[in-house]
Amino acid sequence: MKRRILTLATAAFALVANAQKVDFEEYGLNNGMHVILHQDKSAPVVTVGVMYHVGAKDEADGKTGMAHFYEHLLFTGTKNIGRGEWNKIEAANGGAGNANTNWDRTYYYETFPSNNLELALWMESERLLHPIIDQKAVDTQNEVVKEEKRQRMDNAPYGKIIYGDVYRHIFDKHNYGRPMIGYIEDLDAAKLSEFKAFYDKWYMPNNAVLVVAGDFESKAAKKMIKDYFGPIPKRTLPKREKIVEPERTQEKRVKEYDSNIQLPAILLAHKTPSMKERDAVVLSVISTVLSNGKSSRLFKKLVDDKKKALQVFSFARELEDYSVYNIGAIPLGKTSLEDLIKEMDEEIEKLQTELISDRDLQKVRNKFENNYVASNASVQGIANSLARNYMLVGDTNRINKELEIINSITKEEIRDVAKKYLAKNRRVVIEYLPKKK
Repeated sequence: MKRRILTLATAAFALVANAQKVDFEEYGLNNGMHVILHQDKSAPVVTVGVMYHVGAKDEADGKTGMAHFYEHLLFTGTKNIGRGEWNKIEAANGGAGNANTNWDRTYYYETFPSNNLELALWMESERLLHPIIDQKAVDTQNEVVKEEKRQRMDNAPYGKIIYGDVYRHIFDKHNYGRPMIGYIEDLDAAKLSEFKAFYDKWYMPNNAVLVVAGDFESKAAKKMIKDYFGPIPKRTLPKREKIVEPERTQEKRVKEYDSNIQLPAILLAHKTPSMKERDAVVLSVISTVLSNGKSSRLFKKLVDDKKKALQVFSFARELEDYSVYNIGAIPLGKTSLEDLIKEMDEEIEKLQTELISDRDLQKVRNKFENNYVASNASVQGIANSLARNYMLVGDTNRINKELEIINSITKEEIRDVAKKYLAKNRRVVIEYLPKKK
């Protein structure tokens, strides 16, 4: 009977995957810029996004923070958009925009009523062709970045875990070990010429993907894209240095201090495969089994039943070269961190030696289905997914394969991946402790 139920659920899952299929068209401009178009006329809005293949990992020693800095700097204005006018133009035309950075890429996007597609394309082409990069802009944004660091990392409880500052304990060679926001002393010491050099090195059409998603006419959009982006000259991309991070063969233990917390935490941190690899998806499944929701194994055991933890968590941060997978808990009462490690290890060992149940496997699939639908519920979300899959995964159509991949993951794969990547000799154990002010 269980086999029959699982078969019917799998069939229903496949129907949902087909119903959610994202149609798109992609092509290249003569200057090397890749273009992806996704039409959706269900609402009169359109998103224009440009993703540049540059992030914190591409920064030179002693010049960190540049990638994230440009996320802010390129909203200053351009030759044809006055200083401080960018957001005003968006608001006056019913639109909004933003940007975000990680270790691998920087992404800018605008969402407007569909009759303002040309405005959005012009603004993004201006950002690439005529940005304001002068000392006044640099000084202003330097203060903005410092305030962001204070709020998100320096003054945020457990901020070093959330924003990846603890990755320096995981990576000994790779630049993922640097904080994504960079080191403030590097930004303070940087000269204007160095800021300009970073832009010239990475910001070019042949290092970018342009996505237009929403309500538009294909022929008209293609003409506007050609008019605004086609004339921008391509340049020679620098050769990317591939940094190989050695495999860890012995457990590493470190302590990290945070003056914003009163309760300690324990973190089991692991270097895991690139987001391009199937095993990275399997680890996301493992994360869901362990700690996603109140019925997850760690939550039920440590929070509900034994009341040894105030909170448990595990999450995978998927990146282009390698990924990071963390499992953690905050103790309750007199529970020691070592006791939490022992309890977490018991659940990890179960995953490494026993097959999960049909029910648990289907529950995971349901959660991924919900997440997939939510992430693609807007043209803004679809634009981001299309750009990311093209640039970092190397397969734009991965957006239509996600549920299929999840649905094909077997119980045996879950066991084998847990055994391989969550082995004790591969991990870093981080005691995350309160620091006296």
